[in-house]
Amino acid sequence: MSEAGSSSSMASDLKRRVPSAIAMIALALGATWYGGIPFLFFWTVAALAVWYEWATIVGAEPRTNVVASGAIVIVAAAIFLGMGMTGAAAATMFLGALGCGFLANGNERTQMWTGAGMLYAALVFIPVVLLRADVKFGFFAVIWLYAVVWLTDIGGYFFGRFIGGKKLAPVLSPKKTWSGALGGTFFGVLGGAMVATLADARFAFMSISIALVVSAFSQAGDIFESFVKRKFGKKDASGILPGHGGVMDRIDGFLAAATLALLIGLIHRGASAPAMGLLQW
Repeated sequence: MSEAGSSSSMASDLKRRVPSAIAMIALALGATWYGGIPFLFFWTVAALAVWYEWATIVGAEPRTNVVASGAIVIVAAAIFLGMGMTGAAAATMFLGALGCGFLANGNERTQMWTGAGMLYAALVFIPVVLLRADVKFGFFAVIWLYAVVWLTDIGGYFFGRFIGGKKLAPVLSPKKTWSGALGGTFFGVLGGAMVATLADARFAFMSISIALVVSAFSQAGDIFESFVKRKFGKKDASGILPGHGGVMDRIDGFLAAATLALLIGLIHRGASAPAMGLLQW
C-alpha cells in the first residue's frame, strides 16, 4: 500500500473509532468520578456485554438460556459486591461458571469455554470495583489504570501503523508488531507516571516498574482475546462499537491490567487499601 493509501486508511479508521471512543471515555470518567453505585453499575453492564459476546463467540447453546443464566449470576455477584461481600461475589461467579458450563449443550470443549467466559466476565468488574472502593486512593488508582491502558493502546496503534516491522505474535494476533508493543509500553509508563505524581505518590523506580509490567500485561490480555476469537473463527467480538468491534475488543487489556493491579495492591497493602498499595511505595 502506498503512503497516501496508508494515510487514507488510517484517517478512515480514526474517523470511525474516535466518536465512540470519546463517548466511552466520557462515560468511564463520569462513573469513576461518582464512584459507588454508578461505578458498579457501569462495570456490571460492561461485564454483561462481555459475557454475551463470549457466549456468542464460543457458540454456547441454548444461547438464550445460557446467556440469561449468566446474566442473573453477574447481577447477583454485583449486588454482593455492592454490599461489600467480596467473597460472596467471587463464589457466585465461580459457581456460575460451573453452572453455565454444565448448562451449555455440546462437547466438553464448548462447556469448558462457556464456563471460562463467566470467570472472564468476573475480571471485568470485580478487580476495578475493589480498587475504586479504597476511599483515599481509589479514584486515582482507577485513573492511573485508565492512563496506563489507554495510552498503551493509543501508542501501540500509532507506532504499529507508522513504524510496523516484525510481528509480535503472528499466530495469535497477526496485526500486532514489536514496534507497537514497545511504543505502547513507553506511552503507558509515561501516563502512569504522570497520574502517580498527581496522586502524590512517592515517585520511585518501583512506580515506573509497576506501570511497565501493567502495560505489558494489558497487551497480553489483548493477545489472549485475539487468541480466543481466532480459535473460534471470529474477527470481532461483536459490532456494537463502531470502529472498535465489541466491548471485549475494547476492554480486554483493561481487565487484565486491573486484575494485576489489584493483586499488586493486595500484596503490598492488604485488602483494606489495595489502591494505596498500588500507588504508594
